Amino acid sequence: MKKVAIVGGGASKCGRREASWRDLVQEAGKAMFENVGNISPKDVDSLIVGAAQPERFVFQAHVTPMVAECLGITPRKVAARTELMCASGQAAIRYAWACVGSGMADIAVVFGVEKMYMPDMTEAQTNMTCVLDREWDGVNGLSAPPFFAMTAQRHMLEFGTTKEQMALVSAKNHHYSTMNPAAHFQKEVTVEDVLKSIVISPPLNLFDCSSITDGAAGVILVPAEDAKKYTDTPMYIVGTGQASVGNVINNLANITEWVPLKMAVQETLRTANITRDEIDIAELHDCFTISEIMEYEAFGWCEKGSGGKFIENGEPHIGGKVAVNPRGGLLGCGHPLGATGILQALDIFQQFRGEVPQGRHVKGAEVAVAHNLSGAANVHSIIAYSRDLK
Repeated sequence: MKKVAIVGGGASKCGRREASWRDLVQEAGKAMFENVGNISPKDVDSLIVGAAQPERFVFQAHVTPMVAECLGITPRKVAARTELMCASGQAAIRYAWACVGSGMADIAVVFGVEKMYMPDMTEAQTNMTCVLDREWDGVNGLSAPPFFAMTAQRHMLEFGTTKEQMALVSAKNHHYSTMNPAAHFQKEVTVEDVLKSIVISPPLNLFDCSSITDGAAGVILVPAEDAKKYTDTPMYIVGTGQASVGNVINNLANITEWVPLKMAVQETLRTANITRDEIDIAELHDCFTISEIMEYEAFGWCEKGSGGKFIENGEPHIGGKVAVNPRGGLLGCGHPLGATGILQALDIFQQFRGEVPQGRHVKGAEVAVAHNLSGAANVHSIIAYSRDLK
């Protein structure tokens, strides 16, 4: 395998957009090609699109040729779409990395897009129940909020985690999102705001939950040996890990210990040849506040059950043990399914280049990870990035 680098990218503004699915593609694509001025659409030989549910949200299938046409790309080596629900965008990066690394592709665009706001929001919410096994969990209403609420309830029972500790996660991530112009939410949220927001599924309140969002993003991958032709400051993919255990909720390995995440962490550290203490930035999948708390534990930055204390002590803030979600996370930026993993990668790229506002810049960062979970936290995917070629 060749080493692989990201040499640039761009994104749309995330939020409740009047823009169509096609508009989002063109907005992010324009930003991407403007960011890498010496790569034009005609130079791109491969395109992989991460998109979770365009068939249901915008009634559009076969989306990769549509993205190619919108961007003026003619894929002549690889053209594909990835669907891994919330990890669809990261799956696209992993597959493009494999294609470039193997020599199947030379210049690959990875693009993620989701248009989630529909005229009837009831239909949009119903679409999300398709994530879990429709014949078992779906028909019983076990969509994401009740599943993660059960997870939070059990974590609180077993380890004494509090609603206030979970609210601290939301406050942190919304604080950073106010300094991210691409983020869905631009207002500070206090712990009291979280606790007073409407109850969604006890113990989770509205501000404990990430929002559905419209958004798109793209990055360009090339062999590392060619990266300096396109930018003086590329970002290198240095390792990855992924694991899946179970599907129906009754068959999950453990509701308060995400076994597949621990497996993916170990594989990422091994393939990247790093330790967890070398990670400067962690873009974690905070779809709900309890998720981020459990991810601190699975990555091994604190002991099992002490994730609430970890946030309470300020450890996942910039300047703490590890900077977690300085982009603003899913809680602050929104969660446009197919675009999320690519938005995470793009922000890490900008962090390494010092192109983010000072208030959320992790100075001197060398190594970062981006993590996405999907389904009932039964699938976990991680990519490790480095500012320098390791």
